[in-house]
Amino acid sequence: MQTMQLVAAVVMAMQQPVPPLPPLPGRFPILVAPPVDALMVASDGLMALQGLEGLAGLEGLEGMEGLAGLARLDGLDALDPEPPMVSQNAQDPTDSLWRAARQAFNRGDYTSAANLYGDVARRYPSAARAGDALYWGAFALYKNDDLDHARSLLVTQQRQYSKAATRRDAAALFARIQTALAKQGDEEAMRWVTAHAQQPAQPAEPAEPAQPAQPAQPAQPGTSRGCPGEDDEDDVRVAALNGLLQMDAGSALPILQKVLARRDGCSAGLRRKAVFIISQKRGSETENLLLDVAQHDPDSEVRQQAVFWLSQVPTDRAVGMLDSILRTTDDEELREKALFALSQQRSPRAGQILRGYAENANAPSDAREKAIFWLGQQHSAENAAFLRGLYGKLTDEDLKEKVIFSLSQMHDADNNRWLMDIALNERESTEMRKKALFWAGQTGGDLAQLSGLYDRMQNREMKEQLIFVYSQRHEPAAVDRLIQIAKTEQDKELRKKAIFWLGQSHDPRAAQILLEIINQ
Repeated sequence: MQTMQLVAAVVMAMQQPVPPLPPLPGRFPILVAPPVDALMVASDGLMALQGLEGLAGLEGLEGMEGLAGLARLDGLDALDPEPPMVSQNAQDPTDSLWRAARQAFNRGDYTSAANLYGDVARRYPSAARAGDALYWGAFALYKNDDLDHARSLLVTQQRQYSKAATRRDAAALFARIQTALAKQGDEEAMRWVTAHAQQPAQPAEPAEPAQPAQPAQPAQPGTSRGCPGEDDEDDVRVAALNGLLQMDAGSALPILQKVLARRDGCSAGLRRKAVFIISQKRGSETENLLLDVAQHDPDSEVRQQAVFWLSQVPTDRAVGMLDSILRTTDDEELREKALFALSQQRSPRAGQILRGYAENANAPSDAREKAIFWLGQQHSAENAAFLRGLYGKLTDEDLKEKVIFSLSQMHDADNNRWLMDIALNERESTEMRKKALFWAGQTGGDLAQLSGLYDRMQNREMKEQLIFVYSQRHEPAAVDRLIQIAKTEQDKELRKKAIFWLGQSHDPRAAQILLEIINQ
């Protein structure tokens, strides 16, 4: 009967696809990055993010999606939209042209795309897509640096197609084009950028070329009640402010300071975007403004953004403010931002504050977990020694688990040996031993040592975990160990697990062993 069961296990192993890996042990910190609308103003790239070395390699971690996007940005082009799909409609004469234009745009043939979108507007000026075609044609021209022509198409859209679906996008694109032209010395564009960076007002009819007028829009999600259309105006103004900051910081900074000094609810969204713009400019003004916002702004999200970007202000004052926030705030998200910002500081004091918080038994457990996580991302010998020492003082299983994970991320021989010691320590809980074993295997622990552990283990769960660890290694020695277990293990269930994982292996030796078991 036992032989039949093993044969069945072999057949199942050879037929079944590899199951999904079990969830990684440990919980990962959720860090919410600035909203995308704030990121849209980064027309010269996110130079301030050069200091975020601690985030390297974390793109797979749960909750880090917002920051993963930042790593890919090298300017606004990374946030370019894609032309919308269109349904084929034999009654719509623009359909074939629109599809051809979209295909050209998506393959990067912006000259052809601009011509084809232009054909839609010229040949079918009354069609539903005519106004949107002007926007996409302008976008293609912008990508080709034909800025004057792109601007003229947007002016035409504003005058003739004020209800086009792309009107709001067109306004933002117009601001980007004006900024680019101003950098090239276009005086009219420079006047436009300067004027639209000021407090919004109802201007007189501008001379050509003009900014497309903003159509009335219903309140958008996230806008303050009673402030309809505020976001539409903000988008244009923020783009203008960012352009002015790049060209003439002396003129832009006082305007930004006035924006940040506002305390009304309707300007909260604008203030959040202004915080991001300020964060991209290094200098004492940046530090002063961010510190003031972090302390005094009435909107919690605005304060959180200021604290987040204090990560890029490497001064004792900034570190002191972050320390004060950790000690006094009851705002969980603000505390989380402060922990992250401290982790990006490189001063000894910042590291000391993080370590002190991680071992503070009176601090919230989830916040201590995040402090432990960020200590693990700094890959310093001092932090590693601290975390190994901290583990023995902890009784909270979640905190101990976080220490195990953080040490595993340092990829250090001393830490790998420590993980193996935890895995072998029978005084530790089985769960902690399994997690230490898992991470030792995942982070390149010595396979010879891992292989030798199997015969020394008395705990059946630990043996099962070892079988899984072997299955995730690609060295021939790992397959050898699975083969040995499949052939000699007395525990039928463990043999079946080894056989299953051999069935997922592409090693020809594994196939031969499975055939031998079938033919027994």
